[in-house]
Amino acid sequence: MKKIASVLKNKYLLTVIILTVWVIFFDKNDLKTQLELRAEVEKLEEERNYFAKEINSITSVIKELYTNPKTLEKFAREEYLMKRDNEDIFVIVEEQKEL
Repeated sequence: MKKIASVLKNKYLLTVIILTVWVIFFDKNDLKTQLELRAEVEKLEEERNYFAKEINSITSVIKELYTNPKTLEKFAREEYLMKRDNEDIFVIVEEQKEL
């Protein structure tokens, strides 16, 4: 009991304990907030990596469209339903079943 009382009388140790508790639980930048911010940063980094991959793939497709006329023709036919003068286009649309 005397040992605990002597530890509590040490003003430096008591100050460190109080400041530690304050920083962990009550401060504006407490531990919970820091963990939430770290999770958000990780999520944003994953999104950044995903979009960087998408940009690279789209850039390669655009480069291919500018350099290869057959690829450009295929893209125009599939995406914009373009056709030659002597051709007919049939668009097949799948119906979704209602539950």
